[in-house]
This record gives sequence, structure tokens and C-alpha cells, in this order.
Amino acid sequence: MDKVNVPELFGALVFDDKEMKARLSDDVYASLKKTIDENAKLDESVADAVALEMKNWALENGATHFTHWFQPLTGVTAEKHDSFIEPTKDGGVVMKFSGKELIKGEPDASSFPSGGLRATFEARGYTAWDPTSYAFIKDHTLCIPTAFCSYSGEALDKKTPLLRSMQSINKQALRILKLFGTEAKYVRTSVGPEQEYFLVDKAAFNLRPDLKYTGRTLFGAMPPKGQEMDDHYFGVIKPRVTEFMEDLNEELWKLGILAKTEHNEVAPAQHELAPIYSTTNIATDANQVTMEIMKKVAAKHGMECLLHEKPFAGVNGSGKHNNWSIGTDTGINLLSPGKTPYENAQFLLFLCAVIQAVDDYQDLLRLSVATAGNDHRLGANEAPPAIISIFLGDELSAILDAIREDKPYEGTKEVKMKLGVDTLPDFRRDTTDRNRTSPFAFTGNKFEFRSLGSSNSIACCNIMLNAAVAESLRQYADELEKADDFETSLHNLIKKVITDHQRILFDGNGYGDEWVKEATEVRGLSNLKTTADAMPHLLDEKNKKMLLNHEVFTESELQSRCEIMLENYVKTVNIEGLTMVDMVRKNYLPAIEGYLYSLAKTASLMKQVSSNVKCNYEVSTMERLSELTDYVLDSVKDLEEALSKLKALEDVFESSAFVRDELLPKMETLRKYVDEAEMLTPQKDWPFPSYGQLLFSVQ
Repeated sequence: MDKVNVPELFGALVFDDKEMKARLSDDVYASLKKTIDENAKLDESVADAVALEMKNWALENGATHFTHWFQPLTGVTAEKHDSFIEPTKDGGVVMKFSGKELIKGEPDASSFPSGGLRATFEARGYTAWDPTSYAFIKDHTLCIPTAFCSYSGEALDKKTPLLRSMQSINKQALRILKLFGTEAKYVRTSVGPEQEYFLVDKAAFNLRPDLKYTGRTLFGAMPPKGQEMDDHYFGVIKPRVTEFMEDLNEELWKLGILAKTEHNEVAPAQHELAPIYSTTNIATDANQVTMEIMKKVAAKHGMECLLHEKPFAGVNGSGKHNNWSIGTDTGINLLSPGKTPYENAQFLLFLCAVIQAVDDYQDLLRLSVATAGNDHRLGANEAPPAIISIFLGDELSAILDAIREDKPYEGTKEVKMKLGVDTLPDFRRDTTDRNRTSPFAFTGNKFEFRSLGSSNSIACCNIMLNAAVAESLRQYADELEKADDFETSLHNLIKKVITDHQRILFDGNGYGDEWVKEATEVRGLSNLKTTADAMPHLLDEKNKKMLLNHEVFTESELQSRCEIMLENYVKTVNIEGLTMVDMVRKNYLPAIEGYLYSLAKTASLMKQVSSNVKCNYEVSTMERLSELTDYVLDSVKDLEEALSKLKALEDVFESSAFVRDELLPKMETLRKYVDEAEMLTPQKDWPFPSYGQLLFSVQ
């Protein structure tokens, strides 16, 4: 690989602040920056000037087309490409791009999920330029990040509610900062999403219909070795994977994506990429691009990148840890405790806002990460449980206990680590450990929301988190703004919040059965195990009231999203069920029957040679495989019947409950019998690559 000049390469395909400052006039640049930094209204006269320079820059970098790049409710991105060409009178063309084309596009809105907001005949929709997220070039196309709405103005995307939630938390946080005398023009949340993924050989992938159609293996017996040796985690990265990672980094760096950390994850063939933090909407855009680029780069290296939350049963699935913080334009991290967090009242109040938000809206946070894929991952000794709780660590927990009990805080002494080797440097132990079983853990100056699934957009969980924290801050500002004695009121408020929301704080083992019992029976926390359990809570009155009050969603948008997410859940599992039937009918049953015939023929020939031959292996294997064939046949019939019943159901709430209670258990039963049959059948007679061939295919 040629030597890479990373500083020169970084952002080469992004129309970023450096390019804008160099190309735009001072007045145009100042006006655009005010829009970006202070949420000021975009001056339309600025659009033409920006469009001209954006086009010139794009042409210089090889672009021939432009697209309004947006994030509909499909879970992936969307784009419609238009070339820059305009005809001339002499039969030639010129390259043009207007401010009008920059600001607004018109994709067909009826063909995207709308949850009833749009009828098929109501096709018109609009995309609107989001100037807070930089345009970039991908595949010779200028991609302009945009919001997507219907003809009647309802948000049909994930970006619009995210921007609304950021606007809301900015408004309420500024009210709080004003009370403390902290100067700031704006407050923004920032995110660093850690992305986990699997890499398997493309040839093996292409031989698995379940992976191709659903993203996960619906059948598969465990190989002799899985992840039990812990030798893959942080292990030496294989040459083929290293080459993939090097190319991936280059592509991401060109697009201004802050790819930072890469390593092997716990399961065989599993890896992780982590970026440096950026503003939440920019981080959301970047993560969507990252997932797309991962798949493209993997294909160039003869591999397939799997982003499903649980592509292989029996080994760890993949998450996307959402590291969330909040800060000012002046560089203050409002979740940084400093050296004396007990005396840092501003930090403690923002900490309380997060604690209260997570407790009050634990159901919203849970449903924000609810998908059919993530349901397989949560609580499976690799990911947090479905029960939402907060881990603070020893020091913060002790501080909050002292405030709650009106006791003096003794303080936590720094502990010097003694490693017993003279040549190793001394270092101080962090006052906060890490808790991998916690869904929502404080990790120094941020919270890590660990429940998000690997294929999900990070927009959903950050919408809910921003809005919920904004609501806590609104309540605090309303109370403190009218207080006669600010310091006394502040102390009382912090103490009350800590006391009232103690139940959400838990630093122990989230995997233990005793925690489930304590959380649900003693503390009264919700345990929403599946998407079917969680998603209807989006329409609970308290949740609707909060989201409507902060203007993050309209009521019709909430109704539509609930329907869309449940429909996605039902459709996903329905496709999985149909794929299982297809594989069993066309491949597994014929393969088992073929091997049974081979065994019977072998046994018959052996008996002809000598009547003393017992044929124990052949007979015992035939008997069990014959039994399993009957079980598989009965199970596939049961599944077909359930799929037929599901098709007849029209109500999405009824359908999702049917999927949870009837369809998924039948799928699991069918899988159990097929997987046992795999263990009794030679690899050469089995129709698809095994788990071992997939998980250890990339060397």
C-alpha cells in the first residue's frame, strides 16, 4: 500500500468549512456560518452563491451529478441523481447548479414508508438542504444532506426529528447556563458511535440464502470452536482484514469521517470501528455513510460485511455503542465532572437531568433501539439487558448518596496502580470502572448507551435522549428561574431528583436473574423484551405529551412511526419465516433424504457381503435422521400455517403480537431439528456452508 498523507487526504471529498471559507465571499460565508452555528434562518440570496462554488468544487473533484441525500424511514439512505448538464442553443451543454436546486428537491414520497401519512396517489414529497451537515462526493456524485418531508409538511425521515430534538435541548440548556452565568451561544450534543460488524468470505456468503435475504443465518450448528478461548478479541488482525481496514480508513478519511480505532471483537470474524466524536446530526450522517462504505470496501476484497445484530446464533452479536455528551460552543463539556464534581453544581444539575430523563422515559429509550434483529441480541450475555438502568461508578454514586442523605462527602483517594515491574510507568486508576452489562453507563465525561443495534441509524436513540433530557432541563429552568434563593433551590432540586430517581441507578451485574427480579418487582422498572412489547409505548400519553411539547414530532408523525416500526418488525420476521420454508423444502429435506438413501444403500450392500456385519453406525444414524425428517416436516408445516395466518391479519399491533408469540417460537423449533440433522450429515452432503466455514473463512 502506498504511503498515505492523512492530513492532506482527510476531508478531500467534503465541501467543508475550509473550502467554504476559501471559495465564498466574506458576506456569504458569514451568513452561512450564522445559519450553521446559531440556527439562524437561511438567507435565500446566499443559496445561489453557495451552489455555484459547490458545483465548481464538485466538478474539480470529478463529480458529474448531484443528489439530495436523505434518510427515509426504511433504515437506509436514499438518493436520486441528476447531472449538472443544461442544454445550450448550439446543441452543446453547460454545467449548471442553482440555489433552487441546492435548497429543494422533489423525490416521490408515496414509495417510502409513511405509516399512513401518504396515500399511493399522494406522491409529492420534498427534500430540504441541511446546511449544518457538509456536502460530500461519493461515486462521482455530489451528495447534499437533506431533510425529507411530505407535501403536507410531515417529516418522513430521521434527520428532521433529530434536528428538532437538538434545537430543543439547545433551548433548554441555554436557560440553565444563563442561571449559572455561563456564557454560550449554543449547546449541542455530540456522539461517537462504535460500529461492530462481521466479515465473511463472499463466496461462502453467496451460498447462504438466509444471509442474502435476511442478513442472518436462520440455521446452523455451532462449530467445535467458537469464541470460548477469547483469543480473537484484540488479537492480531489477519492480513486480509488489515487490507480491508486500510482501504476503509482511506475512503472514510476522504469523506471527513473521523475513523479512529479498529480491532478484532469477541466473536470469530467480528471487528469494530470507532470514530472520534462529532455533532450528533453530523455523526448520524457519517455513520450511515460508514455502513455503506464498509459493504463496498468489503466487496472489493472478496468479502461480505454483515451488519445484522445477530448474524450467528451462539456467538456474540454486534452493537453500536452510542457515546453521548453535551457541550457548549465555548468548549465546555457539561458532563465533565472536573477534579471536584461534588462542588461542581452545574455538572451535577446536568447529570441529574440525564438521570431523570432515563428514568422518566426508559420506555422511549428501549423502543428507540427495538428491531427484530436487536431482539436476538439484547440480554444475551454480550449486550445489555432490555431493562434500562444507569451505571455511575463508585465516586459519583458516593457523591449522590452524600447529597441525598445530607452527609459530608469523604472523597475518593486517587489509587496508584502498582504493577510490580520497575520498567513500567506508574499511572493512576480511574475512579470509575466500566460495566459492560449496563445499558447506560457514565464513562468519565459522557454516557455510553450500549443497547443500540449494529445496523440501526443512531438518529432514533439520540432523538429520544435529546428530547428527554430537554424535558428535564425545562422543568429545572421553570423552577429555578422563579427561585428567590437560587443556591438553596438548586441544592433542594438536586437532592430531590437524586432521591426520586434512585431506582434507575444500578452498578451491579445486569445479567443476573436476581437483577431482573429486583428491577421489575422491587424497583418497578420496565422489562420490554421484544419490539412488539416496546414499540406501542411510543403512543403512551406521557411520551406523546413530552415529544409534542418539544415539537420533536407531531401526533400524526408519532402514529406513523409506531406503525412503520411494527410493520418493519412483522415484515422482517415474515421474510425470515418464508426463507426458512424455502430452504427446508428445496434444500434441507432433499439433502437429508439423499443421505438417508446413501446410508440405506451402504448398509444393504454391507449386509450382502456378510450377514455378520451389524451396520450400527448406518442404522442408528438412519433411525435418528428419519425421526428428524418427520420432525422437520411437521415443523415446517406448522410454520407455513402460521405464516398463512399472519398474512390474514390486518392490524399491525395484532400482527406483531402474533409474530412474537406464534411465529418466532415455531421458527426456533424448526431450526432446532435442522441443526441436529446437520450434525449427523457429512459436510459434502449438506447443502450450505457451515458455521465453521463462515466464521473462519477469512484468513
